[in-house]
Amino acid sequence: MIHDAPTLLGDAGPIARAIGNAFESRPEQLDMARAVARTLDARSHLLVEAGTGVGKSFAYLVPAMLRAALNNETVVVATNTIALQEQLVTKDIPLLLRALEAPEGETPTDDRFAHNAVRPVLVKGRGNYVSIRRMNLALERSHTIFSSPDSLRSLDVIRHWVGQTLDGSLSTMREAPRPEVWDQVRSDKDNCMGRKCRHYDECFYQDARRKMEKANLLICNHAVFFADLALRIAGQGMLPRYDHVIIDEAHAAEDVAAEHLGMSLTEGQVAHLLRTLYASRRQRGYLAHLAIGAGSIEPVDRAIKLVLAAEDASRDYFDAWRELHQSGRLRNGRVHAGQMVDNNLTPALKDLSLALTRLKDLVKSEADRFELNSYAVRAAALAAGADAFNEQSIDACVYWVDVGTPARPGLPPRVTLAGAPIEVGPILREHLFATGAGVVLTSATLATRAVVRTPEGDVPGAGAFDHVIDRLGAEGAETLLLGSPFDLDQQVEVHVDLSVPDPRRGDSAQYVDALAGRVLHHAIATDAGAFVLFTSFATLRAVASRVRGPLSQLDMPVLVQGEDAPRTLLLEQFRANPRSVLLGAASFWQGVDVQGHALRNVIITKLPFDPPDRPLTEARLERIRDKGGNPFMDDSLPRALIRFKQGIGRLVRSKTDTGRLVILDPRIRTKPYGKAFMALLPRGVQRIDDEF
Repeated sequence: MIHDAPTLLGDAGPIARAIGNAFESRPEQLDMARAVARTLDARSHLLVEAGTGVGKSFAYLVPAMLRAALNNETVVVATNTIALQEQLVTKDIPLLLRALEAPEGETPTDDRFAHNAVRPVLVKGRGNYVSIRRMNLALERSHTIFSSPDSLRSLDVIRHWVGQTLDGSLSTMREAPRPEVWDQVRSDKDNCMGRKCRHYDECFYQDARRKMEKANLLICNHAVFFADLALRIAGQGMLPRYDHVIIDEAHAAEDVAAEHLGMSLTEGQVAHLLRTLYASRRQRGYLAHLAIGAGSIEPVDRAIKLVLAAEDASRDYFDAWRELHQSGRLRNGRVHAGQMVDNNLTPALKDLSLALTRLKDLVKSEADRFELNSYAVRAAALAAGADAFNEQSIDACVYWVDVGTPARPGLPPRVTLAGAPIEVGPILREHLFATGAGVVLTSATLATRAVVRTPEGDVPGAGAFDHVIDRLGAEGAETLLLGSPFDLDQQVEVHVDLSVPDPRRGDSAQYVDALAGRVLHHAIATDAGAFVLFTSFATLRAVASRVRGPLSQLDMPVLVQGEDAPRTLLLEQFRANPRSVLLGAASFWQGVDVQGHALRNVIITKLPFDPPDRPLTEARLERIRDKGGNPFMDDSLPRALIRFKQGIGRLVRSKTDTGRLVILDPRIRTKPYGKAFMALLPRGVQRIDDEF
């Protein structure tokens, strides 16, 4: 039997035969497959930058499938975006299975392995699954636990959906349920009855769990993987034992890891739990219906009083943080010391948790005992979160307060309290890279320095992977840089437009007017089909207000992130009309794949540096300075380069794509660090526009 992944991916291999004329063997893909296979075999570590068109998913999936099929090992593949996860699960893996598995009942051949030797499964967090038992309980008590007709309608939608869904996961619902309703029907480990539940055999989550335990190729997202890692550090865990980890879209791994290895407490979380237990205005909620075996309502009344007391404590606690934030004393929201406000919330929630635990022993229904256990655990967890934030009890973390938008008009803006490790590298070094697992991290953007072009191909410049190695704790890992097989020099026309003022002047009317004018110029030059990428939503909205009218008059629809439609729908509308112009920020810089003529112009309005006063960014820069490093060169610039590469990577997604790449930030030419950005551009036709 062939054990060599590159051979299986070659021109004469089974994958080529399965795909047919559309298959194209790529040297870069074969190089990556060899490196991944070598890494898994040695249980070592590898960082791979694979440019657009390399076919990196096949390059790591084939070695992963071979390890699973031939070595009785389990491989976890984690992606950051839903789009890539869906591509792996619905397209890539099924195709590879058809190519590499012998049909059921047939003898494996030299290039195929036994049927079901590879058992893939999509892994989702437990809260994504509906609980049939909890749904039925919610239906029985709907008029006492829900206070609005919209909630009742949402519950009825879920009831109909449960009768039709095959997997019971939230992503299969056509209409998103109301959060307060989903909270009442979702699967929850703290109130799961396990085998005692009469719905155990038909339970969607338990079915998914059984499949996961039998699987040897687990596909999940970064959030699930790093949430599991945080649980493992605490001695628990959600994923089964695994031998290897492949993290795709690894440029996003540090931020996701920091989020899940830190802490977060929101005003909305506390309000939601308390409102679920008892909504005083309408006298509804879980406690409003509760009956207890002893025949006395006193324990329930006591719990309700403690809910009301916790509401008062929550209001005082979050009001204090809101006022402190608005006073300007926190500057950028960062909290430098503990105990800056009185914390009456933690004792109030602890008292409530204890009362719910005691009430659990008095209720008649076993289902209610599990519900009360879940609420008690959640109240205790929120109490611990408030205490951890107030005392700043997590080592080497930065803490901050974020004041968002009101839940509805007339209400104060909601408060979020957050903490994150300043450096995730030491944590990942100990709990990921030192575990003996083979670890592969790959992305189209990991290297932060220019490549050196040689007759043998592109090779990274000195220290090209230093930043990501340091930030992720991957010291000693092998590195591999694979350029795109596309002829980007011929496919991309680069425009470096110096006519816009320096963006550091801020969002002044003069700057926005000039920026909007150049966006119009370049969008019209390609008859639309343009992505316009921003680093600030304020600037995005200001430019949108100026270009929407002129472009609409030319029959060029303007699609604005955050205003016109959800992200997925915006992309659908953009693909459907080749004369669209989409203005996006944040998520549109990465993970967006629009092939063909629909996208023929990517306009980058500003070099994507992180705001230096963002609390986590500020703390990272301080840590580098304290160690004797250069914060700008060691962190700010490498991060901006990676994001810049993500942005320009939106334009060419196939070997037939062509288009215009426009840079509207003059610093790329006027500042010394601009050379680092220029070195990342395709060597296409570069033209400098000096028009105003």
